Amino acid sequence: MQIRDLPYTDPGMPDARSGPHFLRWLGRNQLGGQLKSLAWGMLHFGSIAVLPYLVGLAVQAVIDRSGERLAVAGAVMLLCGMAIALGDTMLHRTAVTNWITAAARVQQLLARKTAQLGSALTRRVAAGEVVAVSTGDVEKIGWFVEAASRFAAAALTVVLVCVGLVVYQPALGVVVAVGVPVLALAVLPLLPRATRRADHQREKAGRATELASDTVAGLRVLRGIGGEELFLDRYRRASQEVRTAAVRSARMWATISAVQVLLPGLLLIVVVWHGVNLAREGRITIGELVTVYSTVTLLTYPLRHFEEIAMAYSFSRPSAKRAARVLSLQRTAHAGDERTANTEHAGDEPRDGTQTPTGDLHDPATGLLAPSGRLTAVVCGDPDEAGRLAERLGGHAAFDDAEKLPSVRLGGVPLDEVPLATARTAVLVQDKDPVLLSGTLRGLLDVPTSGAVSADEALDAAQCADVLDALAQASVDEAPMDAHVTERGRSLSGGQRQRLALARSLVTDPEVLVLDEPTSAVDSHTEARVADGIKGLRKGRTTVVLTSSPLLLDRAERVVFLYDGEVAAVGEHRALVHTEPRYRAVVTRETDEERAAKTPTDIKTDKTGIETNIEIDIEETA
Repeated sequence: MQIRDLPYTDPGMPDARSGPHFLRWLGRNQLGGQLKSLAWGMLHFGSIAVLPYLVGLAVQAVIDRSGERLAVAGAVMLLCGMAIALGDTMLHRTAVTNWITAAARVQQLLARKTAQLGSALTRRVAAGEVVAVSTGDVEKIGWFVEAASRFAAAALTVVLVCVGLVVYQPALGVVVAVGVPVLALAVLPLLPRATRRADHQREKAGRATELASDTVAGLRVLRGIGGEELFLDRYRRASQEVRTAAVRSARMWATISAVQVLLPGLLLIVVVWHGVNLAREGRITIGELVTVYSTVTLLTYPLRHFEEIAMAYSFSRPSAKRAARVLSLQRTAHAGDERTANTEHAGDEPRDGTQTPTGDLHDPATGLLAPSGRLTAVVCGDPDEAGRLAERLGGHAAFDDAEKLPSVRLGGVPLDEVPLATARTAVLVQDKDPVLLSGTLRGLLDVPTSGAVSADEALDAAQCADVLDALAQASVDEAPMDAHVTERGRSLSGGQRQRLALARSLVTDPEVLVLDEPTSAVDSHTEARVADGIKGLRKGRTTVVLTSSPLLLDRAERVVFLYDGEVAAVGEHRALVHTEPRYRAVVTRETDEERAAKTPTDIKTDKTGIETNIEIDIEETA
């Protein structure tokens, strides 16, 4: 796999049982690139290892006054230099390719998992941790994959050199063969403490990232309540904790580096002292002593890769653990559902012959039924319950370990049993707080559609005329559709952002559209027009609106009232106001104390008043 071939057509199914399992799976999938890197590494390190032998030959040739042997040694040294340069260049190229392709594979896996889980992801994993995994952790995982091949080449070179020295000069070769493994293994007792400190640093950095992302997301609110300094102090403390942890971790790695410098120096002293004594006794030649000395000196270079692989693994192991945790999350909470697991593969493309289900939308857990082709409004006393219901209607099972709820059915087909892409084609859910990505308005509305609804029709139904005017004023030289929308639409008001998101949902024209409080940030006059726009544009299509707004409820063809997670009443809005006190309490924001204090006469009068007020409001906004 080359960088130019990215992204992967299929990044594969990862082994997310644990961090080490994930790293091994990633290494197997990068095997081709690893072998290339290993081959170039052997050329590079092998050529370096041959140089001391050639230097020894050249020195001995000078001592023996042999010009021919000196010329041969010089020519071979020149060839080795060229091989070293070529091997180093290609080793770096292949190693970086392994790094980037491994990181890209992990990023694709994370992006696919994020798309599968949707908003349920951030309920299981903090948003800051997701950001840390997809940025810093991905880089560290790629570093380990890149370092593994270079370490393998260095380790093989060290073994071959030690064996060669034992054969070439046993008296000194045995000393080197015994001392080098000691050098390589000397840092092992220090690694557990270094790993713990690295883990602690990662934990602190993840918390700081989470705090920073939360602060940025809520900056407008913080400014409104004057909380900027409070959160700034919190972030300062968090960043100082990260700095302290990083310094403690760096001290440990500095100690390991010092050991890697000290021990080879001691080995070199032992070799020189022993070699000089052997040379005095005439047991070895000066050239052999120079060869062994040069070899030990150059061995410090490949031995450095032992320290690097230890650092790479220590840093990548917690990163791989976090990545595996995210990748192990499942779309559904139904344990043992093999059919759902089979749909969780590359891209989640619909299988051949898979038809998008149509018909009534039914939730067996609550008893909710949304007839096909009609506008159904759902009233929940608990706003959190409404959010959970909206996700369930979209085929996103709640991650509730205490209870496994049955799947929502569309036309009698459980949404958990169809591929995710098919389920999302059939049912589209707009969250209570939809996100607008930066870019042009045209790009914002460039989403998969049925082609039945144009962008102009969706914008008109969502009452976005003032939004287009605001964008046109901000971009004088551009048409409104080509105007730039800032990140999350921060330059727009809350109501404008909400209506733009609604237009994006309407232009998609799904079989079933689920809207969670789509008009909570707009005034009553605009809300009435938006309600009429939704009803007119979605005529003949199944639409479910979770709301407690009387204006939206009055436009609905069918109103369902949920109480304690079950359907308590079904009918039209005005009839339910008269016949269901609990429904009336939710719609009118009536408190329990107010309900308890009312007499039957008050309730009768209140019913008339509610109906009159609603009629007047509707007439004014028509």
